Amino acid sequence: MPTIFSRIISGELPGRIVWSDDRVAAFLTIAPLTPGHTLVVPRAEVEEWTELDPELAAHVFAVAHTIGRALKKAFDAPRVGLVVAGFEVPHAHVHVFPAREMADFDFTRADADASAEDLDAHHQRILDALPKS
Repeated sequence: MPTIFSRIISGELPGRIVWSDDRVAAFLTIAPLTPGHTLVVPRAEVEEWTELDPELAAHVFAVAHTIGRALKKAFDAPRVGLVVAGFEVPHAHVHVFPAREMADFDFTRADADASAEDLDAHHQRILDALPKS
């Protein structure tokens, strides 16, 4: 059975996708730590990041780097956080989010009630900040 991330990537479930290529997709989480919190997810359904093929892992982190630079620009953040947790969904993924303080890394503070309007606005800010290809 496909994971929820695979269902978002395939378009079966809605998602605010900011990056998509043949190996990776990145989309906003619905419970952000900070505005702009994005998940970078390999298309391959691999449960843990340590099980990723090294080349795919490198690509995931390269995309996370690009997303991070866009988040820093879009949200005028002094830092960008990057976390690999993997407990929420059994599909490897990297959390990338604007950070202003260490408390921004506390998952118990995630905004489970983020409004669709705010998420849509954050989505557009990220798209506008990404390099044009």
